[in-house]
Amino acid sequence: MQLVEVHLLESRVYMALKNLAKSRAALTSARTSANSIYTPPPLQAQLDLQSGILHAEEGDFKTAYSYFFETMEGLAVYVSPKDVASSSKDNNSLQTGLSAAEVETRQLQAFAYMILCKIMLQQPDELAALLATGKTASKFRDRQVVVALQAVAKAQKQRSLADFEKALSTFRNELQSDELIRTHLTTLYDTLMEQNLVRLIEPYSKVEIAHISELIGLPIRVVEKKLSQMILDKVFHGILDQGNGCLVIFEEPKRDLTYDATLDTIKSLGLVVESLYEKASAL
Repeated sequence: MQLVEVHLLESRVYMALKNLAKSRAALTSARTSANSIYTPPPLQAQLDLQSGILHAEEGDFKTAYSYFFETMEGLAVYVSPKDVASSSKDNNSLQTGLSAAEVETRQLQAFAYMILCKIMLQQPDELAALLATGKTASKFRDRQVVVALQAVAKAQKQRSLADFEKALSTFRNELQSDELIRTHLTTLYDTLMEQNLVRLIEPYSKVEIAHISELIGLPIRVVEKKLSQMILDKVFHGILDQGNGCLVIFEEPKRDLTYDATLDTIKSLGLVVESLYEKASAL
């Protein structure tokens, strides 16, 4: 069991260093070792939690959600009232050295990650069903981090940057203290801002940046920076006329297929010449 814990720790270290390949390799080694021995449910839950975090970092939130669900349910089954009562007689500690409070903290973490996955999957409407399912979910419904993520989901559903920023400001400690939540909410904020900007500039061929800033409710400097990034990423075609403080939007250029067709023709001619040369050499 100690070997499993060592590999799990190694995976967490590589995850902190943002080396996902080595983190996954270490986790695979941990799971291989765990399959050959009896693995206590809390340790198995930690393996599932780490697997979920890895999948979330890779953008596979659907698979990550299933691992977080297994983590929460595994701990919920393990910490029955009888287990908690017996653990209280033994320095309130479980077989694996985790107290009942620590196990509950891990459950809450997994549940918060489940909500995060629903948000990142653009499925905020499913949170109501998630919060109403099971005793464990109802137990954490009023926790601050859960309330914070609900506020973010509501802002996402309404596509409101103002509400999103308000949620980030109101629940700063809850949303900024966890690295996984902080990282993905930053990505979500950028995506939401991009979607709002695309929707706002769609009717125009030329528009003042100050007007866009007023409509979206963000400082001109922030809007200008984001628009320039979107142009470089080819989200839309246009230029920033900073002299006049305007954004000029172009129609998406039609791709000229002549160049590609010419390359294909030259390649085919090359193959024909090589084939003829081989046949001539054989004579």
